[in-house]
This record gives sequence, structure tokens and C-alpha cells, in this order.
Amino acid sequence: MLKLKLIFTLFLLAILAATGWASLQLPIFETPREVATHPWFIATLVDTYLGFFTFWLWLAYKERSNLARVIWLLLICALGNIAMASYVLIQLWRLPADARVEDLLLRRA
Repeated sequence: MLKLKLIFTLFLLAILAATGWASLQLPIFETPREVATHPWFIATLVDTYLGFFTFWLWLAYKERSNLARVIWLLLICALGNIAMASYVLIQLWRLPADARVEDLLLRRA
């Protein structure tokens, strides 16, 4: 599980760095209309949010609390892969040292 912790930590740091850099270049709400209405931009957004929802379905299976499910859905919709990498890291750190991948993927007993 140490490799997964390192991988998802690197993912999170890379996403935060890229998002931070992009935010310093141009605030998201100042995205030019030509970009926001471009067909590939729209297709990428649809693909991204369907991917977010797919990940959330697994998260909703793992979480037993409806409140946690709703909060994580809102976080994923707002923060995307930042929230997703954070969720996986939280799950990884909760596992015992001798855990298997199944323990990460499957609902706790």
C-alpha cells in the first residue's frame, strides 16, 4: 500500500500545482467564451463529470453514511480529482499495514 500512498500523494501534489499555476495565470471565471463554448471543451467536461460520478458510485458503495456520500459528491463536483485523490489517500491511511488491495476497494465489514 506504500506505493499507492506515494502515487496518490504525487497525483494530489501535481493537481494542486497545476491548478495553482493556472489560477495565477487566469481566474477560472475569466475563461474566454471561445474556450468555454468550444465543442472539445464541452466534450471534455462531460467526460470528466461522468468520470467523477463513476468514482463517486464506488465511494457511495464504500461509505455507509448518506451524509458522507452527499458531502463527498459535492466535494468531487467542486474540486474534482483533488477530492478524489484525497479520498483515496484517506482510505489508504486508514488501512492496517498488512492490508490488501481488496481491503481498499471493498466495503468494510
